[in-house]
Formats: sequence, C-alpha cells, structure tokens
Amino acid sequence: MDKEVDSQRVDIVSEEREEAEVSRWSAVRKTWRARRRRIVFIALSVLLLPYALIVLYLLEFIHPISTLMLRDLVLLRGYDRQWVEFDDIAPVLVQSVMMSEDGQFCSHGGVDWNQMRGVVQNALDGEQTRGASTIPMQTVKNLFLWNGRSFVRKALELPLAIAADFVWSKRRMMEIYLNVAEWGDGIYGIEAAARHHFGVSAAKLSRRQAALLAVALPNPIDRNAGKPGRGLRRLASVIERRASRSGGYITCLYD
Repeated sequence: MDKEVDSQRVDIVSEEREEAEVSRWSAVRKTWRARRRRIVFIALSVLLLPYALIVLYLLEFIHPISTLMLRDLVLLRGYDRQWVEFDDIAPVLVQSVMMSEDGQFCSHGGVDWNQMRGVVQNALDGEQTRGASTIPMQTVKNLFLWNGRSFVRKALELPLAIAADFVWSKRRMMEIYLNVAEWGDGIYGIEAAARHHFGVSAAKLSRRQAALLAVALPNPIDRNAGKPGRGLRRLASVIERRASRSGGYITCLYD
C-alpha cells in the first residue's frame, strides 16, 4: 500500500515538473515572440520614417538638416549653415551644379535609369564603374543615409529618391539639396559655402565661382573651391561652358 502511495506521489511530482517545464518554455516563447515583434516594429519604423519626413519636408518653412550635420551636432563640433530660399541663389550656381552633377535632372523621375544600367553592366563586366547618382539620390542620401559605397545604402537610396522626386517639386528638391550639400569641413549649404570660399552671398556668385563650387561637390574636403588647383580649375572651365549652354536643361526650375 505504501509503495502504491509513493508511486502515485512520484507520478504527481513528475506531472507537476512536466507542467512547470512546459509553462516555462511557453513563457520563453512568448517573450521571444514579443521581442521579435518589437524588433520588427522598430525596423519598420526606421525604414518608413524617411518617407514620412519626405512628406513633412513639403512644408517650405521647414529647413531639413543632413545626417552629417546631425553627426556634427552629436559630436559637439558645430557647423555653419545658413538656409537660403531657391530664388535667392544665383541661377549660374544652379546651372553649374546641374551640369556637373545631374544634367538630366528635369527629365528623370529621381533615378537616371539609362546611366544606372550602364553602371550595372560595367560592374558585371568587371570594369571600373562611374558614378550614376542623381541630385534626388544625393539629396536623400544626405538627409537620411550615410556616405560610402554600399549595396545596402544604394538599395535604400533608390526608392527614397523616386519618392522624393514624386512628392517634391523640382525647385523644392534643388532648394533642399543646395542647402544641405557639404562644401568643406563643417560648411553646409550654398550660402555658407559662398561666404566661406568667396566672401559673397549665394545670390552674388559669379559664373566662375559657381563652377568652382559645383566641381568641388564630389569631394568637398579635398577640393577647395576657394583655393583651386590646376585640375579643379580645368574642370571648372568645362562646367562654365556647359552651364552657359544649359538653357534647355533647366526649364523645370525657371520659366
């Protein structure tokens, strides 16, 4: 009789242990599911936030800052940026930047697919690739992403550029780009750049000064528009000539 009671007690204890074990693993699974949901929610929020900001930046009184400017703030470096309206930027600067950075700015929808196909084909053929970034692509990169070549960054950049080009007018796009572009260490935007390099406002830039600033954009740290070397001056001369013949390319910006 005692043996039967002991056996029943053992069975009860075993069942209780099994139930406790099942309950523990069930709690662990629930915890992991909750964590996965939070991670997915955070990841989706991070991915969707730039698209919400694109809509917000439709408001012309909002003056966006770039990720590099944000970095300088976090590192307590500070920076120089003075927002300037599109109509207060010398047209020769706009022309020069377009001819240097994105000649088809008025005709594409954020991405120049012809150039992009050429870059992809060169990469597949093992040849050296050239840049195919449009002004919308550079703008969203400056606002939401990071510098450096990366397939991940490019994959994020393309849909953002298409969305920004769809939502913003070409004038708003160019205004934002010229106000967040880097033109030197801690120098952001065309107004700060014009005053830093040439001692004039963005509205007073000459054609030569505009061309020098435009060709400095791909590498603003090493290319000093205010103290150009021979190579930079030569590139500026090419952009000057292109800008002087750019009337048909800038119809989306000027009536």
